[in-house]
Amino acid sequence: MNLIKLCIACVALAGASVALAQAALPKVDAEVRNVDSAAKTITLAHGDIPNVDMPAMTMVFRVKDAALLDHVKTGDKVRFSADKVDGLITVVAIEPAN
Repeated sequence: MNLIKLCIACVALAGASVALAQAALPKVDAEVRNVDSAAKTITLAHGDIPNVDMPAMTMVFRVKDAALLDHVKTGDKVRFSADKVDGLITVVAIEPAN
């Protein structure tokens, strides 16, 4: 029984660690240049992305979840977070800029 409780606690801690890591990612200002839902990619003209040591540029990114593309369109001003996922810089969160 104690082993089951320990396993449950470990799984909960791992999930909290992932959520905390994503919360710590910087939000970067950008403008949407293109959205390709079929390819799960978005082209962004963005500022510096310090956590992946990337300077400001225009670049095509893959997205972690295609649903992230449902609420953005070309020309939108957004804030996004990106991180390396399976070795590729990937948009993991995106929201309208205020």
